[in-house]
Amino acid sequence: MKPWLLFVLALPLAAAELPDIQSVPADLVVPALSDEKPAPGRRVRHGLDVLYLPTDWQKDTKWPVIVELAGNGGYKNKYGDVSTGLPEGSNLGFGLSGGRGLLWLCVPYLNAKGDQVAISWWGDKPAYDPQPTLKHLRESVTGICRDFGGDPTKVVLAGFSRGAIACGYLGLHDDETAKLWCGFFAYSHFDGVKKWPYPGSGRDSALARLQRLGQRPVFICGEGSNTQETESYLRPLLPNADLTFLSTGFRNHNDAWTLRPSEAREKAREWLHRVVK
Repeated sequence: MKPWLLFVLALPLAAAELPDIQSVPADLVVPALSDEKPAPGRRVRHGLDVLYLPTDWQKDTKWPVIVELAGNGGYKNKYGDVSTGLPEGSNLGFGLSGGRGLLWLCVPYLNAKGDQVAISWWGDKPAYDPQPTLKHLRESVTGICRDFGGDPTKVVLAGFSRGAIACGYLGLHDDETAKLWCGFFAYSHFDGVKKWPYPGSGRDSALARLQRLGQRPVFICGEGSNTQETESYLRPLLPNADLTFLSTGFRNHNDAWTLRPSEAREKAREWLHRVVK
């Protein structure tokens, strides 16, 4: 039996507080960011994006792609969880792939002029115009598939917190953007569950975006009981959709849970394998 499974089974989960991610040693370390040219196993700045080529990357081969969107910046909680809001702070894609088999592209949100990274939400308040971010997102996906062998039929959009909301708000915002994705991985929150400060965050607007989902699979997870409200919201709206709901098993609002062995990570990887293979 795996050590982490022994740990989980030993907990009286119905009564005890969920464990902190720091109680489980990480078995993955995200490669340091560099300004070098892209190469297998290297994580580099690629314009405004951050690109990682898997250790087994080869030219002239088609590769599935995880495109990742970060949480809001300036975040810190009592458990020491931090979000910078920058693409280089993301962890989901590396944790889910283990650094092999998939291209990992972390894309920023942009301000209203499209010339700077938006640390909170997208655009500038109060309008929060998403168009510069959407344009950059589409161009980044096209470029990664053209230049590094990304398979345009196997692109998964993933996000943490703000990024989880953005899977719906940005990922399904319009027909041109929505057609890019073969699946969605949303960690902590989801479009339409709550109202946020930007226009169109309500349920009526979110429902219009959900109409673009079709039968594509969505993996929705979160800390503690975070996903319960999302499941109660989505199940009646999409009774026949391919939806997976799961708790991470940790108390943390922190995408570094994917860098540690857990039952949730194992199930997430199984889901990803099904979606891209």
